Amino acid sequence: MTKLTAEARNVIGDTQFAFPAQRKEPLENATHVRNAVSRFNQVRGVSDSEKDAAWQRILDAAGKYDVNVSKSTWRDLPSDH
Repeated sequence: MTKLTAEARNVIGDTQFAFPAQRKEPLENATHVRNAVSRFNQVRGVSDSEKDAAWQRILDAAGKYDVNVSKSTWRDLPSDH
């Protein structure tokens, strides 16, 4: 996956991030959706309610880009701790 440049990240709308307030985990293509799932538990400084909303945005983007997500909730992901 190519890393987003600061310029490319800046043109992505807030709604295309799993965590729009923090602009973390872009969801503008299938590769980034898969990356957002795999790195989900690495995101720090967000509440459980923000994680719930972010997970729903990830699931919505996964459907849009035909990405298979096997977990229905982020709470079922392996812990990074």
